[in-house]
Order: sequence, then structure tokens, then C-alpha cells
Amino acid sequence: MSNDRHVPVMLQRCLDMLAPALQRPGAVVVDCTLGLGGHSEALLERFPEARLVALDRDKEALRLSGERLARYGDRATLVHAVYDELPEVLDRLGIPKVDGVLFDLGVSSMQLDEADRGFAYAQDAPLDMRMDQTTGISAAEVLNTYPAGELVRILRAYGEEKQAKRIVSAIVREREKEPFTHSARLVELIRDALPQAAKRTGGNPAKRTFQALRIEVNHELESVEKAIPAAVKALAVGGRVVVLSYQSLEDRIVKGVFAAGAATTAPPGLPVVPEKYQPRLKLLTRGAELPTEDEVAENRRAAPARLRGVERIREDVQ
Repeated sequence: MSNDRHVPVMLQRCLDMLAPALQRPGAVVVDCTLGLGGHSEALLERFPEARLVALDRDKEALRLSGERLARYGDRATLVHAVYDELPEVLDRLGIPKVDGVLFDLGVSSMQLDEADRGFAYAQDAPLDMRMDQTTGISAAEVLNTYPAGELVRILRAYGEEKQAKRIVSAIVREREKEPFTHSARLVELIRDALPQAAKRTGGNPAKRTFQALRIEVNHELESVEKAIPAAVKALAVGGRVVVLSYQSLEDRIVKGVFAAGAATTAPPGLPVVPEKYQPRLKLLTRGAELPTEDEVAENRRAAPARLRGVERIREDVQ
């Protein structure tokens, strides 16, 4: 389905959730995961008084989105940065507070669709997986150089792969004969390493390993752990953060940050809760919202999406 890459996930819901914060003239909204610019374009369109700052670590995504958003002129500022660099970016641009922040976590459709990036297990490609190809180590280097114990940890922690030990012992055996360079060989090795029962569940058996490698190569969870609190901190009162995540590890981090901000920090038993203990955030979703059946039918990549949002209701008390 070639139109997948043009359908931003849960777009209408994201816009509606951000709307109350972005109506006023001069509102600033940050798209922390620009990708192909689908969400960004919709934000500029829907909120004609708003200014957009958009971040992406992928230079090719910035180039393509730049063309797409050129007609909005100086209403759109595109920055080459990882989303956990949000405080530095805002500081550089002289923006003390923002009114809206959107995260669409996970791999952009462009990266999945481009065969030579090595993100997809369905086609043979060099094992790269770096979202920013100008820096860092590739997935092949991780496979070929990490000690076995470290690989097992990564597959378990980031891929939730129950068969991590089996897969890793096969990887270690094979890499001694010849280093890994391409994805097809890894996919085949994983298929051969898994017991029959494990192959019958949960789609492509290589999926979890590829997810784990991608997270390791791009430091994704560390970035999310830094970026979500930074986004909350950057919000003006009345501002909103909306996050789309696609796997349970990311969603758990988002849920934790939001829940902590929405809870009172008062010691139990106080008759009146002083201002400094009052919640800073109000949850905008009950649990995580899921895409509708129609959305999943229109864009299969929406299927695992989980949407959460918060509104800042108080300043932080120093």
C-alpha cells in the first residue's frame, strides 16, 4: 500500500487534543518527530495563527519535509536534532515556553519504505538502522561486536524476546564464520534458531530482534526518557503534550511521566493540600486511546498505536 506513508497516524485525534492550546495567535507548537511532515502540515493548516518548530534526526526527512512545508514560510522552523535535545533547541530559538508538543514515536514510514536503510525485516538490505546516518554505530556493528551477554540483554529488554539466548548463540556462532552485513541472513538465522511453537505466534519471528537492534542503535528509550519530561517542563500553563507510541516499552515511560505529573505529592493525611504539592498536569486520556478499526484499515501501521495526552494546569513550584 504505497499511500501508507502519506497517512499520519490518528491525525484527527491528535489535532483535536492539541486544539484548545493552539487557538491563540502566536501559539508555538513543537512537532518532535517531523518525519515526512504529515502531522506538521496538518498543524500549520488547522491552526493558522500558530508557529511550528519541528525536529528530526534524519537529514533526508528534513529535506523532504522542507519542500512540503516551504509554502508556510517562516511559520515553520525545521531543526536537525533528536527530540531529547528539545530544551537546547528552544533555548537557541529564544522560546521560553510552548503551547503544544506532539511526539509520534517509532520509525517513520519513510525509513521503513526505503530498502537500503535496513529497518524492515521483509526485504534484504544492509543492516544499518541508524535514523541519523551521519553518526553512531550500525546494527551490523552491534551484531558483530557486542558480547553475547549484552546481546541477550538487549533482545530481552528492548525486543521482549523470550528466545533471546537461542538467537544470540546462533548469532555468535555465525558471526565467527563471517560478519553480518545484510538483514536477510539474520532473518533466516532467527527462523532456524526458533522452536516450531515460537514461530507460530506474533507475525514475523524476526520482528522482536529487529525492534531491539533499532532501539539500541538509536538509543530510543533513553531519548524518550529524557524527552517526555523535557516537553512537560517546556509547557506554558494551558499547554498540552500529545504522544503516540507503538510499543509497550515507550508507552510505559510516557504513562509513568504523565501519571507522576498528574498526582499530588503531598504527604498523606494533610487536611488541605498546599499549592506546592498540587498536581501539575491533567490527564486528557483515560488510559491510552487506540486507533479505530477504520484507521487501521486505512493505514496498517496505525494498528499498534497508543495515544496519551496531558495538559499543564500549574507552574512548577521552585
